[in-house]
Amino acid sequence: MDTRPALDQGPLDAVDLADPLLHAHHDLGPLWRRLRDEAPVHWQPESGSRPGFWVISGHADVVSVLSDSASFTSEQGNVLDTLLAGGDSAAGRMLAVTDGQPHKALRSALLKPFSPRSLDVVVESVRRGTRRLVEEAVERGEVDFAADVAAHIPLAAICDLLGVPPTDRQHIIELTSSALSTEDGRPDEAATWASRNGLLLYFSELAAARHDKPYDDVVSLLVTKEIDGRPLTHEEIVFNCYSIIMGGHETTRFSMVGGLQALMERPDQFRALKSGEVTTSSAVEEVLRWTSPALHSGRTATQDLFLGDQFVEEGDIVTTWLASANRDGRVFAEPDEFDLARTPNKHLSFAYGPHFCLGAFLARAELTALLESLCDLVAEARPTGPPTYVYSNFLSGLSSQPVSLTGEPAGSRAPLTSSAGGGCPGTSDRRAALGSGAPPVCTRPTV
Repeated sequence: MDTRPALDQGPLDAVDLADPLLHAHHDLGPLWRRLRDEAPVHWQPESGSRPGFWVISGHADVVSVLSDSASFTSEQGNVLDTLLAGGDSAAGRMLAVTDGQPHKALRSALLKPFSPRSLDVVVESVRRGTRRLVEEAVERGEVDFAADVAAHIPLAAICDLLGVPPTDRQHIIELTSSALSTEDGRPDEAATWASRNGLLLYFSELAAARHDKPYDDVVSLLVTKEIDGRPLTHEEIVFNCYSIIMGGHETTRFSMVGGLQALMERPDQFRALKSGEVTTSSAVEEVLRWTSPALHSGRTATQDLFLGDQFVEEGDIVTTWLASANRDGRVFAEPDEFDLARTPNKHLSFAYGPHFCLGAFLARAELTALLESLCDLVAEARPTGPPTYVYSNFLSGLSSQPVSLTGEPAGSRAPLTSSAGGGCPGTSDRRAALGSGAPPVCTRPTV
């Protein structure tokens, strides 16, 4: 249960959704309900020199906007802070902020390394690495699950794909963790940009090294690949490496921590998962819906149009709030209940439409590996300290969650094998479970 005070009173115009403190300090569930019921297409007024923007909160309207890249472009940026600052410098050069034919061409180049077949080795490495991390956590008894376990699982997978050496990965964790959020209050603009520029510099140097000596990794693919008959520029390579690392690390990490928090609060759900009463695949989808780690995805209107009963002008900033859409009672029965057996589960945590998450299969694999390891190795998990929420208007999750993990008796633990099954009972075909119901692959709207 969210222990933060609920925000459910006062005029909607007085609520500043651009304020990171609002998201860190409040349970916004009641606010999302008010917006969906009273103002599903809501204008967030200007504040000082900052422009106003549209807030889209209902599932159907979010799908409508994200499906229509002709009317709502990502090329001015897809994150609120960037849009409010006047646009994204990587527009037209980074997959997440590119539309039309350039987006299709670049996406096609990146499809292969993110396909299920290409990820077989990475997924197996994720399973083994995740089990090892959970085993070590159980042996220690008390850990900070966010820092000691969850932070390392998605980062290891993405760094394997990009060819980032193990010795550099702690540095990458520190940079990604501070590029879009902070742990101790309102983000400092200078520190945020320093972290982002640090990532860009790192991948600039890595790309230059791959020019001289390509390996079998995504950076080398970008260095050697031609798009529409031309090689990618150095800036395009660097921007897309940045996009991949940001999209693949923080969001999955927050889903993992939030998922464990939900299981600790609802031990009946954990028992159902351990017993096989619910499948791992349905549990993964509910964790993604429940945690909604990417709060929003932003666009810019390319023409005057009506959205709902509101007139949207060309050039207006339009933000679709995935966190609200994932709790829309018109789509989800009892949306404020954490139900691992929920099906169907049409959550939008990977967004929708042309910019659907490129890393959806990998994210599902990472969450599957974690849930399997928890089922096999952990008899009981309980919090040993208060959670710490990140400060961000884009990311939602816990930067810290101290926990105590009690292990299953050694004789009852399932062995780690390379078979497609494994993990919790009821998981009979991991590949099918990870791929079921996935929309066409594209890119994650996280940077």
